[in-house]
Amino acid sequence: MDRNVNIITDTDGSKIVLINNIEFKGKRNVDWKNVENYLRQFTGEAFIVEESKEVIYIGNDFPDEYSNSNYTHRLKGASAKAKANAAQGIPELIEIATNKEYELNRKEKHNKDARYGWYRYESRFALPVLDENGKVERYNIYHVLMLMRHSQNGRLYMYDIMDIKKETSKLFKSEDSTQ
Repeated sequence: MDRNVNIITDTDGSKIVLINNIEFKGKRNVDWKNVENYLRQFTGEAFIVEESKEVIYIGNDFPDEYSNSNYTHRLKGASAKAKANAAQGIPELIEIATNKEYELNRKEKHNKDARYGWYRYESRFALPVLDENGKVERYNIYHVLMLMRHSQNGRLYMYDIMDIKKETSKLFKSEDSTQ
């Protein structure tokens, strides 16, 4: 699939990943198998966090975890569609990530894959809201926490996106997105 993704800066100087297409649509449910298959294109890639200059790798486990995590299964409606469509901007979400925080590994099952704990980063993305004619009416902005595992080989691997929150005070009209 072609990606139509840009990084823009809001009026506060904060970066936002602007995702211009809604690839994962559906009236009721998201087809998470399609999202998982889409994410496989990033497997084996590495992306650099601009703020910390750290390299984040995309491992083989990422597409499955992203699409089938407990957090994902609890999502409904607009939040589920936001997470599904955020998959299009994974490289850019990593690039603009901020506010790195360390967290100890708390589950024995992760002793191997997250031996040195976890890192959380914050990031933001925007998705278009379309009118009845399919024209972009405005964009909704979302704030997310990205979870990276610090593996036994010393590398940071993208693990999941969680805590998706719509920034209700930060909506912008489509004509604003070109500035």
